[in-house]
Amino acid sequence: MPANPFVGVLYHWLGGLASASNFIPFRGIKRWSWEIYWIIQGVAAWLIAPTLFAMLFVPHVFSIIGEAHQQPSASLFYPMLMGMLWGVGGLTFGLAIRYLGLGLGYAIALGFCTAFGTIIPPIYHHQMAAILHDRSGQVTLFGVLVSLLAIGISGAAGAMKERELTTEAKADSGERDYSFSKGLVIAIFAGIMSSFFAFGLDAGKPIGEITRVHLLADGRAELWQNLPILIVVLWGGFLTNFVWSAILIMRNHSIAQFAGQPGSNPMRTASISGETLQDLDATTLEQRLTPSVLTMNYLFAALAGVIWYFQFFFYSMGQTRMGKYDFASWTLHMSSIILFANLWALVLREWKSTSRRTKSLVMLGLLLLVGSTVIIGYGSYLKSMNF
Repeated sequence: MPANPFVGVLYHWLGGLASASNFIPFRGIKRWSWEIYWIIQGVAAWLIAPTLFAMLFVPHVFSIIGEAHQQPSASLFYPMLMGMLWGVGGLTFGLAIRYLGLGLGYAIALGFCTAFGTIIPPIYHHQMAAILHDRSGQVTLFGVLVSLLAIGISGAAGAMKERELTTEAKADSGERDYSFSKGLVIAIFAGIMSSFFAFGLDAGKPIGEITRVHLLADGRAELWQNLPILIVVLWGGFLTNFVWSAILIMRNHSIAQFAGQPGSNPMRTASISGETLQDLDATTLEQRLTPSVLTMNYLFAALAGVIWYFQFFFYSMGQTRMGKYDFASWTLHMSSIILFANLWALVLREWKSTSRRTKSLVMLGLLLLVGSTVIIGYGSYLKSMNF
């Protein structure tokens, strides 16, 4: 399949939209503790969805994974290990959103995730010198720098927002735990650890090559060659998240919430509605969730997980179309996430009470993010044309 970077950019935009949207279903969950709905969305996102979609598009997917396991060059260990380390970032990423809101939380965490996840793989493979001396590589790296500039501007807008909004305004948009200093530390850590997903995908490339051979032999599109890699990386991510969620469930004695016992929602993902534990009258705190509410909680948590998975479903497709500069896929993915996260923040009126200057910074960041994806796509196009 010939490289088509602009089609790859579109796939990455779809992935970014999915990632930025996966927290939205959490806003509909009522009176459940974080660890309960987090592990349910994790089962959907990291076990069920990757397995199901890989089986739909890749024949004999587990035979391919077994074949890869028997080849030293295609070891499953390192993709799984990177997935486990990424899982730590995923756990703390939710806290970054809790303390900073969608717009700023995504901007800071994904800014560090973008920088590490984009630059480290080509440095590790000793490709950076060749990229720097190639015109197409220079254009691509310029696009990466524009993306990082846009992320920095988005972060500056978020810092200005904290100074301008009242406590009441933050609570009205669902940000009752907003804390810039606490959120900043968590977001930086989450961003660095989350970049290990990119390292896992890079470590899993031999698995993708084996899959590609099988797909072509079976007359199928090589567009799906990275789906088995996602299964292996997400095994590691699920393990980390499962262990931590199990610890919290035992510590908080919250296992009965699976069957309808009420809990709290410390992530504060919903605006004040009278339905969260904090807003209920004290006499109703011990009432069990009704079957309809419990069912909807499961559905919302599972939906969040499936939406989350689609970010890497489209990422895996986009990476196959980027050509020799597929390392830039990580920047495209992160930029798209931040772009759509800020659009969601506008829809959810997180910036409603901010000044015109702050809103202008937000818009500038969005425009630069869109521009960076175009520049990176053009740089990859030049490489495909051997410029």
